[in-house]
Amino acid sequence: MTLNLWNDLIKLKETCEIVDLSHPVAAETPHWAGFDAVKERVVYNFKEHRFLAKEYTIVGQYATHIDAPVHFYEPGRYLHELELSDAILPLVVIDKSAEAKENANYAINKQDIIEFEKVYGEIPEGSFVALRTDWCKRVENFDNIDEDGVSNYPGWSLEACKYLIEERKVKAIGHETSDTDASMLSRESGWLDVETYVLSKDIYQVELMANLDKMPAVGGVIIVGYPNIVNGTGFTARCIGIRPKLNE
Repeated sequence: MTLNLWNDLIKLKETCEIVDLSHPVAAETPHWAGFDAVKERVVYNFKEHRFLAKEYTIVGQYATHIDAPVHFYEPGRYLHELELSDAILPLVVIDKSAEAKENANYAINKQDIIEFEKVYGEIPEGSFVALRTDWCKRVENFDNIDEDGVSNYPGWSLEACKYLIEERKVKAIGHETSDTDASMLSRESGWLDVETYVLSKDIYQVELMANLDKMPAVGGVIIVGYPNIVNGTGFTARCIGIRPKLNE
């Protein structure tokens, strides 16, 4: 069995490309405006101690990160309670970058997903569905704050997430912005209703994803890596996408 797995791994690396779906973690990395930037302090150095070690001060939901259900749903699972098998999932990427470019407040709806399925087939049960908006490519004013101090960015609608979770029974969702809800919807309701709904269904999500434009709409795989922190509500994640190599 071990030898077979090794052979499978060799074949996988020969036939597939590995894509980093996460932002590098640094003070300038995009993160929710309500959180302080990550800080680091050298606690051991080569000159005095012959080795290097650093202490980091970082909020759990910093940069590309996983949100456990308990983040917005008190009875929900913590990070250490998530199933390991759910960290490796089929990846579906729904591209709404053109709509987001035209309308920064665009909210993907149920009909968008139905139209996607007409082209690519039914979204499989147990998959990870990511919303591509190309928002990760913004260098300045990540939350797109206008002259009135209001944020404007795309995201999910409640009907879209209900369709994915209740009818397609997906295991997780992801997006490139710092919030699940399209900003216009959260302004109207005064709260993050979509994020609350998603996490209340006992699934996890990944926020502030990157490089979704390098993944196919269907046929890819995502690996979500995160620390096994007891009672963790979420933490910075390294997400790895695996896609078939393009024909040369």
